[in-house]
Amino acid sequence: MDSSNHLKQRIKDGPTGSPDSGATGHDAEKARRIAMAKRGLRSLSVAASIPPLLTLADIYLFGSSNSYKAISRGTAWLPPLWALHMTCLGSAVLMGLSAWLVWAEGGFHRDPSMLLLYLTHLGLSLVWDPILFSLGATWSALLVSLTAFVALLRCGNTFRRVNPIAADLVMPCLAWAAFLAIVNLKLLLAS
Repeated sequence: MDSSNHLKQRIKDGPTGSPDSGATGHDAEKARRIAMAKRGLRSLSVAASIPPLLTLADIYLFGSSNSYKAISRGTAWLPPLWALHMTCLGSAVLMGLSAWLVWAEGGFHRDPSMLLLYLTHLGLSLVWDPILFSLGATWSALLVSLTAFVALLRCGNTFRRVNPIAADLVMPCLAWAAFLAIVNLKLLLAS
């Protein structure tokens, strides 16, 4: 009888046998969720800030071009250079967020080629500015922009298997990459 009474007491008190363990278990679960949310926010802030910071440094170091300014003044549909760079910055934010969504679902661990595609796009988008604006190599820049477009297209397709929202975030970036390729082509024809 004593052992059954003890058993009832353990069930009543919770798995640890302490009288406050029911409340502590709930508090511990709440604390675990808060800690996990903080880690998630930290990883989100890193994933969403590193690509735009790299893009911002790229723009600062290599983003000015007198030839683009002269051509864009003569063509109504070409955006000013500052708008072109701001949209590239926005695209980097969207791609960072998209990559974080895929990473959070474990997509990069299951299929490392997704990470390779993302890093390929990031690298190509970072070298496009120096090639076009600093070196003035419009043919090479056009090749880079077309390759970045293909990498983005494949990113969108592979990201969709893991997280459809991540793939949807790639779509505006894909449209922007196509527009950059057209701008690059216009600069090639104008030079």
